[in-house]
Amino acid sequence: MSAAPLTALPLDELRQRSSTKWRRYPEKVLPLFVAETDFAPAPAITRALMRAVELGDTGYTPPDPGIARAFAGFAQRRFGWAVDPERVRTTCDVMMGVVEILRRVIAPGDRVIVTPPVYPPFYECIPEAGGVVERVPLLEKETGWELDLLGIEAAFAGGARSVLLCNPHNPTGTAHSRESLAALADLAAGFGATVISDEIHAPLVHAPHTFTPFLTASPAAARIGFAVTSASKAYNLAGLKCALMVTAAEPSGAVVRSLPDEVEWRTGLFGAIAGVAAFSEESDVWLDGLLAALDQNRRLLAELLAEHVPDARYRIPEAGFLAWVDLTGLGWGENPAVKIRREADVALHLGPLFGEEGSGHVRINIGCSPDVLREAVARIGSLISS
Repeated sequence: MSAAPLTALPLDELRQRSSTKWRRYPEKVLPLFVAETDFAPAPAITRALMRAVELGDTGYTPPDPGIARAFAGFAQRRFGWAVDPERVRTTCDVMMGVVEILRRVIAPGDRVIVTPPVYPPFYECIPEAGGVVERVPLLEKETGWELDLLGIEAAFAGGARSVLLCNPHNPTGTAHSRESLAALADLAAGFGATVISDEIHAPLVHAPHTFTPFLTASPAAARIGFAVTSASKAYNLAGLKCALMVTAAEPSGAVVRSLPDEVEWRTGLFGAIAGVAAFSEESDVWLDGLLAALDQNRRLLAELLAEHVPDARYRIPEAGFLAWVDLTGLGWGENPAVKIRREADVALHLGPLFGEEGSGHVRINIGCSPDVLREAVARIGSLISS
């Protein structure tokens, strides 16, 4: 039996939140930009955090807060992935984990491959780790977005030493296939390179698509790969600061174990507490309800754009709550989100921040109520006839 969709909180309640989504712009603006969702937390998370506050459990994060075992259980239930809790370490957030691993697997000046359009912090964390960004854009085919394996091979042949992979991909919502991930792993292994896979959107893959953890794609992937993930996107916990660095082989495990203790000390205790509750079996029904709500909205957006913005190009995402929309046909310039915010009071993420491929595009957060989505797209459509 499919889960009932979650219902988003009402706007007057959401506007009492103090997070970036609700404080960045004036109240008249509908915020569909940053990746925060509009649902009440999973009940198990609320109970765990309330109990921690009641106890004054606000000290330092212990060496073993239980989240490695909780994640291993979640990965087995949801993905059929056998994670060894001994091969999991925590840190503050996914990008911090990426930077710390990169510092161990590349030398200063080494090139690191990204696959744009891609999450904007990728372009910042690679230089922070001493690397140089090497762009190999995704290929858009009739059937969806794909890794450009020939382009990646050429980049490796030219000296690139690592790939920073987004799996599932933000902003396109692509759930990379096992075959493409295995091919990527083979390429990396052949050139003595590594792959760091950001898997923060993994819990949010929509049926009939499935999530393939990079480390399970092939024996080569297990050897040369690192996964960095968190409960923060699926369960809206970004402010609590807890991410997981996962490995599946001894050499990569040794890299993560070699990281300074301070990397793990940066883990937020509330993030670990909330993560344990999120990854517990008790929260699975909530997650299924979230997926049902997002499934409705990703399809609703297609209908709304066809009605109000017929020149928009939108491919229904396979994963996540972020929609990548091409507005080039409207003639609103390389950064249409600016016009939309100023003239329609709808805040969308700026397409060019995702790379050159984002010119003329916007990213829309559909993790909201259907009514908010309807109002936002209607406002955008009003600019066409005005």
